[in-house]
Amino acid sequence: MTSSTPRRSVLAAALAAAAGTAAAGSASAAVPTAATGPDCAVSDCAADGGERGHAPAAGLVDNRFWSSYTDWRCGTAAGTKAVAGRRPGLVLATPAGRLDYTDPHTGRTSAWEYASWTSPVHTPAVPATEVIASWNAETPAGTWLQVELSGTYSDAGTTPWYVLGRWASGDDDIRRTSVDDQTDGRSTVWTDTFAIDDAASGLRLSSYRLRLTLYRTPGSDLTPTVWRLGAMASDIPDRFTVPASEPGPDHELTVPRYSQNTHVGQYPEYDNGGEAWCSPTSSQMIVEYWGRTPTAEQLAWVNPAFADPQVCHAARFTYDHQYQGCGNWPFNAAYAASYPDMNAVVTRLRSLTELESLVSAGIPAITSQSFRKEELTGAGYGTSGHLMTVIGFTPDGDIIANDPASPSNEAVRRVYRRREWENIWLRTKRYDANGKVRGGTGGVCYIFWPVKSAPSQHRALQALGLV
Repeated sequence: MTSSTPRRSVLAAALAAAAGTAAAGSASAAVPTAATGPDCAVSDCAADGGERGHAPAAGLVDNRFWSSYTDWRCGTAAGTKAVAGRRPGLVLATPAGRLDYTDPHTGRTSAWEYASWTSPVHTPAVPATEVIASWNAETPAGTWLQVELSGTYSDAGTTPWYVLGRWASGDDDIRRTSVDDQTDGRSTVWTDTFAIDDAASGLRLSSYRLRLTLYRTPGSDLTPTVWRLGAMASDIPDRFTVPASEPGPDHELTVPRYSQNTHVGQYPEYDNGGEAWCSPTSSQMIVEYWGRTPTAEQLAWVNPAFADPQVCHAARFTYDHQYQGCGNWPFNAAYAASYPDMNAVVTRLRSLTELESLVSAGIPAITSQSFRKEELTGAGYGTSGHLMTVIGFTPDGDIIANDPASPSNEAVRRVYRRREWENIWLRTKRYDANGKVRGGTGGVCYIFWPVKSAPSQHRALQALGLV
């Protein structure tokens, strides 16, 4: 469970009420529209899977990620360039301009050179009420990046450029941050989620572009390297309950177990310490499942009296200084992908069957859900927003989860009733303890996997439109 839920609660309430909001000013932080970059023929995009990333079957979720050398060449560049190799990426080659950025969390103004890349227009298979971006990158000291979205509505109107994150893997140059108060009166960015304000009106986002801006210290040859950029677009119907699914094969993965509650009071500057660390604790479990871990040098800042210092490390380096919490979904994915040869995305799954297919292939997932105490037997708590790691299924189809809201590492493994868990995860509407209608996350999850994955894992990811 997490106390870091005010913004998630606001998002859920806003979506549930389908309330409009007042217009705000420009969302972009002095970043110009990308100039025309290298040409890319349509045939080049098609030959390399220019429309890769869709879930192959009709549904409510569309994934589109740019990650290949041709993907990067098919965008519009202003000072960036695609680099080939074992893991193709995008780097800053020639600065397109210079920006004085005042960090809102330190008050410090610094000069930065920048270059940008804008994706081709993507038309999701499903006109969307929500879009959540994610990215995988390396940002050496002296560099950072910004991700933005602009789209076209189903009535042909257009959104402004919305900032979806200003991010660095470290926290010395800038403070990692989302940007509040971004709206045009028709859509709003709630920390990390673009959302149509009044879904009941029928308005949808019919297409979008992403813009990536890379920053570095002026006069240096430093550069961020971005390996993956994309988004999940979805239109999940309002529903208090979801249809029950039939259990698949039983399977359980051996995933490290960490409790967030053993860190209560530690580093309260990162959202009140472990009490609110469900997201980074879950992320760290899966990072280590894939054999990655912080080095002793990276953990040297942690108090040596604290057990499991890597959980403290994950909290610090997922922390969103505007949200004032560690639960920013894309920031958690970006943290996981900062480890060598790791991919990470935020997406939605449409069913428990899809989650079973991942686990059967050896891929655990971090799921987001909210519920009253009596709605999940054995949890012992209620929450307006919580992350846990699904590691398996029993022969009866019940969920085996590493739940960080446990008193100790040993108590983290839990078994939850399939029907209860399925509903609290996939629904989009719920009643809170006071009987008020609130929103649900509708199947949101984080999925992390290594660049070199087994064929069965690749097939499971491909079936979901993630590779």
